[in-house]
Amino acid sequence: MQTLTPTSETRITVEQHGDGQPLILLHGGMAPRQYWNPVIPHLEDYAAIVPQRPGFGTCLDDPAETSAGDVLNRETEYVRTLVDAVDGEPILFGHSYGALTAIEAATDAPVGAVIAYEPAALPDGYREEADLAARMASLIDEGNRHEAVKRYIELVLNPEGTDDLDAWLEEWPVWPDCVELAEEVVRMNRAVEQYQLPDQLDVDASVLVLTGTDGPDFLRESARAVHEALPHSRLVEFEGISHSGPGEAPEVITAEVDAFLDTTI
Repeated sequence: MQTLTPTSETRITVEQHGDGQPLILLHGGMAPRQYWNPVIPHLEDYAAIVPQRPGFGTCLDDPAETSAGDVLNRETEYVRTLVDAVDGEPILFGHSYGALTAIEAATDAPVGAVIAYEPAALPDGYREEADLAARMASLIDEGNRHEAVKRYIELVLNPEGTDDLDAWLEEWPVWPDCVELAEEVVRMNRAVEQYQLPDQLDVDASVLVLTGTDGPDFLRESARAVHEALPHSRLVEFEGISHSGPGEAPEVITAEVDAFLDTTI
C-alpha cells in the first residue's frame, strides 16, 4: 500500500504495482479494488495504481447530505485528485461506473489517455424508463437487502438469465459480502439514471472505448454513444465477452490496451 498526499490536508491510500507511467485503475459498481488483480500482471510496463472508490462500501454520509447527483461529482473530483497526486500525465482505465468517472475527470484533468470499458452512461431511451434504483430501494425498505442486490446482479451481470442464480452467486467471490453495499449501489444507480451524456464530451486525450457482445445491450449502446460523443476515440467490441470483460478476459483486453497505448502515448 502507498499513501499519496496531493495536499497537506488530503491523503489517499492506494495499491501500486510496478514502475513506469502511472496507470490508474478505477473499479466499477460492486467490485472492490481486487477486481483488477487478474489484469495487473498484464500491465508490467506501467505503474498500476489501484484506489478504492471513496465511500463505496462504507456509505460515508447520509443520502440527504450527498445526493445522487453529488455522488458522481464527488467521485470525479476524487479521480482528478489522484491525477494531480501522481507524477506526469497518468492513463485512466475505468470499468463501468469507474469508466464514467474516468471520462468525466478527463474533461478537465491532464491525462495521457483514457480506457473505458462499457462506461455507465445510459442511452436516452433506456434512461427514461430506468427504475432499478427505485426497485432496489423498495426492497431494502421491506428488509429484503439480498433480493435488492440480486436485482442489480441480474440486470448487469446476468442479462441473459441463469437457471439457478443462487448457485451462480455461491461461486461469485464477493457474495454475500457485497450485500453490505446495497444502499451505496442504490445511490450509484440513481446517479447513473440521472446522468445525461452530452452531445460532445470535451476530452482532449485519446480514449479507447471497449465493450463485449455478451453484456447488457444497453451498456453496448452506451459504449457506442460515448464513442460518438468523444473527439478522439476508438471503439472495440469483443466477441463472447461480458460486462466483466477486464476481469474475465484480461489477456485479450490488455492486448488491445497495449496496442492502443503504443500508438497514443
